[in-house]
Amino acid sequence: MRKNTFRRIYWKMMDLKEQTAGRVREILCDTEGMGTVEVILIILVLIGLVIIFKSQLTSLVNSIFARITSQAGTI
Repeated sequence: MRKNTFRRIYWKMMDLKEQTAGRVREILCDTEGMGTVEVILIILVLIGLVIIFKSQLTSLVNSIFARITSQAGTI
């Protein structure tokens, strides 16, 4: 009787191992995560551009707000 119990436990463990291996294969072969990686890379490039052109962007934004402020009274 004990031998049958060990066999059942063994086969349950083997089945669990196969299920786990199959799930790991699915996760590793899944390509849906590529969209996330691409978005992160695009964000990093944009942050790099902002850092490189920080002074030019600051002066541009300041001039736009100055123009808005000066012309706000004419509306």
